Amino acid sequence: MARPPGHGPAYEVKRQEIIDIAASLFAKKGYAGTGIAELSEATGTARGALYYYIGSKENLLVEIQNRVMNPLLTAARRIADLEVDPVLKLRMLSQSLLENILARLDHVWVYEHDYKSMRGANRSRLLGQRREFEDIIEQILLAAMDDGSFRKLDPRLATLQFLNMHNHTYQWVKPGGEWDAETLSREYCTTLISGFRSQSFEIDGLDNRMLDYLGRRKTSAPEASARPRKRRTSPA
Repeated sequence: MARPPGHGPAYEVKRQEIIDIAASLFAKKGYAGTGIAELSEATGTARGALYYYIGSKENLLVEIQNRVMNPLLTAARRIADLEVDPVLKLRMLSQSLLENILARLDHVWVYEHDYKSMRGANRSRLLGQRREFEDIIEQILLAAMDDGSFRKLDPRLATLQFLNMHNHTYQWVKPGGEWDAETLSREYCTTLISGFRSQSFEIDGLDNRMLDYLGRRKTSAPEASARPRKRRTSPA
């Protein structure tokens, strides 16, 4: 939701604080189980003032979903457009997804559990974003099959395997705990690529290429791609 005209930085700071608190409450109690009165008390904002900042309760859910999908899609589009081999792209995408999960665990919990509470255009937009992300993964997997790195697989099933391995991490991972995003991505991709690879593909060296990419990522700002993506004809 864009800042209304005439509102200064303090308005945006408070609005972002409200979204953070809402994400925490929704993650604990569910979107449907959290009322406006509880949000008002938790944010220290009168009911009328709360609507002034958020517009509606569903707008909070939209903002939480955007905080998950916007950075994820930006990274996925950029990775898809890199001039590197598809297996390395898959490893990059894996780590980017896990970094996003670890950065906003409450938001990801709400994203996974409460998106069905969204209605109309808001829900359609979110489902479109999800499909775009899944399509990017599928296109990378198909490219790896085409260049002989991976054996011929059902691309949809391979995409679901990738997503299932990554998307449930939020349920148990601990920020600052034993495993960071880089470690998890390395282990997940070793398992996946060992199963997906063709007999001729050598997995040795992938970690070194990933480390080289990460070193370069720290010194150059990513740019979002505007190139349109192929879309599946049926929803996920």
